[in-house]
Amino acid sequence: MVLLGAALIVAGSVVWGAVHIVREVRRSRDAGMRARSLEILAVFAPALGAAESDPRTLLVWQPLARTARQLFPDEFAALDRASGAVFPFSDAVVQAAHARWTADWLAWERTHDAEFKLKAAAVEGELIQSGGSPIVRARLDAVEREKLDRYQRRYEEYVRVAKALQTAIP
Repeated sequence: MVLLGAALIVAGSVVWGAVHIVREVRRSRDAGMRARSLEILAVFAPALGAAESDPRTLLVWQPLARTARQLFPDEFAALDRASGAVFPFSDAVVQAAHARWTADWLAWERTHDAEFKLKAAAVEGELIQSGGSPIVRARLDAVEREKLDRYQRRYEEYVRVAKALQTAIP
């Protein structure tokens, strides 16, 4: 009987110890997950600001976020729950970046058009004063080519980035 009582006390102590160890392991694991989540927040915080000022930066950060999400799925799930959306680049963030990119394009397009209207008008004035000089006419043609070349280069970039932003929506 005494032996049975001693065995029960030892068994109870072992169970109590095991429960305590499991609780500490869980607490340690949770602390590690919280620490990794904070590190992930710190890593991607600059990306959110950068994407607001230049939407192209989102195209650099998005693949990194996708890779990090695969490496740390639990941490990203916790960050998603805390933020109420896909962290760090929710649909709203990507759509805002796309809208900003489009607005920037439209502003550039207006400025570009105004700049080259002024250049062309100045050269046209010279053309009239020169009585139709072939050299001045060639300069006017060069202004038109420059306008078109710059527009095409910028438009190609606009389209490339806009398409990439569309595909970046989670």
